[in-house]
Amino acid sequence: MPLSAVAHVERGIAPLVVNHQGQFPSITITYNITEATTLGQATAAIEQAVAEMHLPDSIRTEFAGDVKSYKRSVGAQPLLILAALIAVYIVLGVLYESLAHPLTIISTLPSAGLGALLALQVTGSQLTVIAFIGIVLLIGIVKKNGIMMVDFALDAERRRGLPPQQAIHEACLVRFRPILMTTLAAMLGAVPLVVSFGPGAELRQPLGITIIGGLLVSQVLTLYTTPVIYLMLDRLHRKWGGRSFTFMPRRPMAEPAE
Repeated sequence: MPLSAVAHVERGIAPLVVNHQGQFPSITITYNITEATTLGQATAAIEQAVAEMHLPDSIRTEFAGDVKSYKRSVGAQPLLILAALIAVYIVLGVLYESLAHPLTIISTLPSAGLGALLALQVTGSQLTVIAFIGIVLLIGIVKKNGIMMVDFALDAERRRGLPPQQAIHEACLVRFRPILMTTLAAMLGAVPLVVSFGPGAELRQPLGITIIGGLLVSQVLTLYTTPVIYLMLDRLHRKWGGRSFTFMPRRPMAEPAE
């Protein structure tokens, strides 16, 4: 069968290789972004430009490479934070044998996230994956403020029979110095990440900025918000039938008979 029966042959210029993605021919378009443009802004601009072109249904566009990994990580970030909060709540609930007081400790985390975002905004840094890792680290670092106060207050209620108001007030006074010392130690440990320079410094700096900003804001706010939330949850716990702890003197043990 001659070739002219099934095909029309003509001489011209054509690509040597036709790339395919799956069963369809594809072409890759690469681009660079300026230092002042974030990856999210560039992605949104490209999506808008493609939408304005009104391409036919036979042509489909999608991102690959770094943008695809970026979108995948951004989509998984809320689930990662939710999983971390659930894990922290379960551990604290088992530790304190309560469903209400772990919420008091978790309530310190929004202030840390707010401080991290404000620090990134002030310094002009981007919310990169490394900065997000710093926010996840703050979940483990900042909750120690609430743990120190709640642990002392619960011990004062259970062992000495103090009312909740007096117990949490005494916890704030006694635990202020340990909270301040541990916060300063963590902040000073993150300073080398911020002032570092050289290869890879652009990756380490957002991590240090988020840690310092989150610790600074949480240190100021948690000393005021934690007692309020502790008393509010304690009232709700008692209103819903939760048991209150009172001081019970320990009976002396009887001497063994000779």
